[in-house]
Amino acid sequence: MFFNSIDFAIFLPILFLLYWFVADKNLKVQNFLVVVASYVFYGWWDWRFLSLILFSTIVDYSVGIGLKNYENLTKRKLLLWTSIIANLGVLAFFKYYNFLLENLVEAFSLFGHTINPQGLNIILPVGISFYTFQTLSYSIDVYKRKLEPTNDFVAFMAFVSFFPQLVAGPIERATHLLPQFNKKRSFEYDKAVDGLRQILWGFFKKIVIADNAAQVANEIFNNSTDYSGSTLVLGALFFTFQIYGDFSGYSDIAIGTARLFGFNLIQNFKFPYFSRDIAEFWRRWHISLSTWFRDYLYIPLGGSRGGTWMKIRNIFIIFMVSGLWHGANWTFITWGLLNAIYFLPLLLLKKNRVNINTVAEGRYLPNLKEFFQMGTTFGLTVLAWILFRAENIGHALSYLSTIFSKSLLTIPHFTGIKHALMQVIPISIFIIIEWIGRNEEFAIAKIGLNSKRWIRWSWYTFIIFLIGLYMQTVETPFIYFQF
Repeated sequence: MFFNSIDFAIFLPILFLLYWFVADKNLKVQNFLVVVASYVFYGWWDWRFLSLILFSTIVDYSVGIGLKNYENLTKRKLLLWTSIIANLGVLAFFKYYNFLLENLVEAFSLFGHTINPQGLNIILPVGISFYTFQTLSYSIDVYKRKLEPTNDFVAFMAFVSFFPQLVAGPIERATHLLPQFNKKRSFEYDKAVDGLRQILWGFFKKIVIADNAAQVANEIFNNSTDYSGSTLVLGALFFTFQIYGDFSGYSDIAIGTARLFGFNLIQNFKFPYFSRDIAEFWRRWHISLSTWFRDYLYIPLGGSRGGTWMKIRNIFIIFMVSGLWHGANWTFITWGLLNAIYFLPLLLLKKNRVNINTVAEGRYLPNLKEFFQMGTTFGLTVLAWILFRAENIGHALSYLSTIFSKSLLTIPHFTGIKHALMQVIPISIFIIIEWIGRNEEFAIAKIGLNSKRWIRWSWYTFIIFLIGLYMQTVETPFIYFQF
């Protein structure tokens, strides 16, 4: 079920009424209702893959109980590896089986051997990377004794399958989300209104920014050999806003929806395109995944504590795995490695923690140094997104070679140029609003709150008007559903 569908528009208010007016007095009934709703939400796409969520739930719940009952280190490690192998094994099969098979065939062909293994017609379950990492972190935290395992199977099912963030995050930690299923939840009007406000902004990002930027980006990327370098730069820029509007828009809708039901999810994006270096960008982009890799991969590998070569190794490992997490394609792996190259000088010069605070904090505008830093970081990010969006490495290299040619100095021109120029207006409005609200959890969190009611509602009506004006006639899935 998509957030931007008629189905969800019917599903959400019905669940809201049942949750607060029927199950309000009973925590266990509320949790059970969340489980049922979450399974319906996911099963709406393909009910067969509910078995995978249930499998992960049973495995990690059982591992948690086992870790609670055993003090023997060998048995505890065995239980932990059971969780790791079971979860990553399922993920690897569905996401990487055919990719590994294809590369195995190519590797043999390089040595003059031809093999014809049987490939499988595998459908990638929506959101499998997200809920796999979420449930896996529970077992790891229980093993490390950072979390007491739960005996409440229904609450654990709700934690694993919680519908707002099930298919595209944020990837929640059990230490943060699971305890919320064990506490009495009461309806809070201000919290619900704040959730609706964030949902509204999420839909603006998705429908007004991402979906319309996608039309330009898809046209240019799909026909890149026909266009000049300047036009390809335009395509990369529109994809840059597409992926941010699409993914951060999903996160806003998810976080806002969770707030309607009394839950607090972690902030997943913190205005990353205002970053002054790549290290800051990765602290602000897909925060739940970046911190997951930091805590469960980078730090166990030694983090930044070892010598120079260990630091270099760890950086390349974490970014390569991050790229691979996004998909079974060399473009994603190369995208990850390119970001590692971006990041490495900052780490080696010990400047990766320089820009911690919000840019231009306490000021309306950035100074020249900050403006240059943001522009440089944004430019590097745009180049990296070309690898992310390209169909394959050959397509990416062709795209980049055209950009770095004489045609870069020409005037962009393609069949959708008028639509692209019109899209500049909402993107400009979007950037201004994001800049004004860059200190908040989401851009419009406090815009207009102290104004008179008619001004505030005029502002919300204007956003709704733009959503209606730019809304497309067909449902457009979120980009990160494929990961």
